Amino acid sequence: QVQLVESGGGLVQAGGSLRLSCAASGRTFSSYTMGWFRQAPGKEREFVAAKTWSGATTYYADSVKGRFTISRDNAKNTVYLQMNSLKPEDTAVYYCAADPKVPLSTLAQRYDYWGQGTQVTVSS
Repeated sequence: QVQLVESGGGLVQAGGSLRLSCAASGRTFSSYTMGWFRQAPGKEREFVAAKTWSGATTYYADSVKGRFTISRDNAKNTVYLQMNSLKPEDTAVYYCAADPKVPLSTLAQRYDYWGQGTQVTVSS
């Protein structure tokens, strides 16, 4: 079992930055692929970024590539999402998720564990 708690969301102006954190409990955190997803009002949940347990494989959605960076600290059981050059279209609830399976997937249904989400609002 893995429990996930996100933090770091908030209101920021376009062009600004935020760093989201996801603290995980559970002894097997280091063996899970960790991902970030987001869901805007009236839209489906979409993939943002993911990183395998070893850090060897990382994948980003095209919409955030070059602006967002996912990282993880297995010793601290924490995964981060650094978001730079934020745009109003990045406004959404951001969710952290864990997937015990391989290979890395961008599909939400592959992820077994989810956090409660943190709101990110980017004003124009």
